[in-house]
Amino acid sequence: MSSSTPVTYGGWQSERSGFMGRLSGVGFALVVGGCVLLLTPLNLGSWAAALVCVPLAALLFALAFGRVLGLSADEWILLAVRHQINVATRRNVFMSGAFAPRSAKTGQQPMDLPGVLARLRFLEAPDGLGGTLGVSHDPVANTYTAVARITFPGLALIDSDRQTARVAAWAGFLRSFCTEDSPIVRLAVHQRCLPDDGAALRSWTDRHLAPDAPKEAVAALTELMEGAGPAATTRETYLSVTLSAPKARLAVKGAGGGQVGAAAVLVRELHAMHSALSTASLQVVEWLPPRTLAQVVRTAYDPEAQLMLATRTAATQEPDWQGLPPGLDPQLAGPAHAETDWGTYRHDGAWTVSYQVRTWPQADVYATFLQPLLRPRQNARRSLSVVYEPIGPRRARQDLAREKARRQSARQLRAKTGQDESADELLEAEKAKAQDIARASGQGVVRLTAVLAVTVTDLGELETACAELQADAAASGLELRRMWGAQDVGFAAAALPLGQGLPDRRIGF
Repeated sequence: MSSSTPVTYGGWQSERSGFMGRLSGVGFALVVGGCVLLLTPLNLGSWAAALVCVPLAALLFALAFGRVLGLSADEWILLAVRHQINVATRRNVFMSGAFAPRSAKTGQQPMDLPGVLARLRFLEAPDGLGGTLGVSHDPVANTYTAVARITFPGLALIDSDRQTARVAAWAGFLRSFCTEDSPIVRLAVHQRCLPDDGAALRSWTDRHLAPDAPKEAVAALTELMEGAGPAATTRETYLSVTLSAPKARLAVKGAGGGQVGAAAVLVRELHAMHSALSTASLQVVEWLPPRTLAQVVRTAYDPEAQLMLATRTAATQEPDWQGLPPGLDPQLAGPAHAETDWGTYRHDGAWTVSYQVRTWPQADVYATFLQPLLRPRQNARRSLSVVYEPIGPRRARQDLAREKARRQSARQLRAKTGQDESADELLEAEKAKAQDIARASGQGVVRLTAVLAVTVTDLGELETACAELQADAAASGLELRRMWGAQDVGFAAAALPLGQGLPDRRIGF
């Protein structure tokens, strides 16, 4: 074991964007309206007008600068109103199966997913190795996403030198996409922790059990598996890679154009990154074909289907199997019924609460700081998605320069007005300077977000599972915010490995 000091990591900064400074367009309009109301009594010279305008101006300022549940007051009101409209019009309820709409041309029911996922389509493309690859196509953003099931040896039980090497290799992998012409616009790591269904173990035991085995031994083995199965947990890790067809326009055209050309370019990019993934100690078990990708989506919506689908998948390993192939038809990937409430999301026989990481650790942390988030829990499934957006050098230089100028202007204004500079502001300025130096020395810059979800099949255990997740997040140095009024969006980002969850950045003036 190495005796070197473990490396710590830090420097995360919250993204600040708005129409004017930290104000959104609505917030800026509220401030302008409040200023007009304050000036109106002065122009009129009327105390009666002041009694009316001053309270209204105070209300507008409160809406612009106030905070409710981590959101600005105007954003929270708009979110609450939109949610109530959806509830009143039953748009928060999704029904599939027999209620799904049929195509006017073919008469068949297309893949039916709820909410923000309704526009997605699962395509099938050759993977270049004689198999098929499942591709999630977003026709609105014109992106194509492939998902790989990966394994990782972990960081907890190795020495600090190898920890540092693996983290540096992952950083190098991300940095390779921070170029101006990279067609890969999003990478996401998704991990879920769920109770082990034991289907693979039972299938292996059935295949290797000797016909003349003693009955007492068989009974003892069966009892042991039944007792150990519910106590065991398993982790599934996925890597999703998203390609932007507009950014790869020439390559897509050269590969034949359209969806076929885009899928071919995506497969070419996937093959090119294999060596970099191996360097980072990530082993690609498989790039998911359409039926396997549909099964991953389905089991997130319906945890009760996990055992049935896993048992069937294990049974397909039998040499004489003649039933359905592994996985699930993509048309059946979505839930039969889903309903979005203000703070929860109900889908089939389960309930999910989603959280967004609002604040990353302020102090430097070790590479294993996220481990508490995925501690095994018998009463709940947990999911974590970390979404990365590589930024090209030119845009990274502009963004960091804009952040530095904004902070410097704020510091100068406070100095002129005689205000003391807080330690937080000094630390943020140092982080911005360090990031700019790292960028200038060749390091890459990425936007990232993390979204978590906790899922239970017993509503009575939901709040307990939520409290446990928040306690573990606090132990990791994270500040979470429950995604009030947008739980269906949070579920799509946190519980499904489809590369959702990072909106386009709004650049302020």
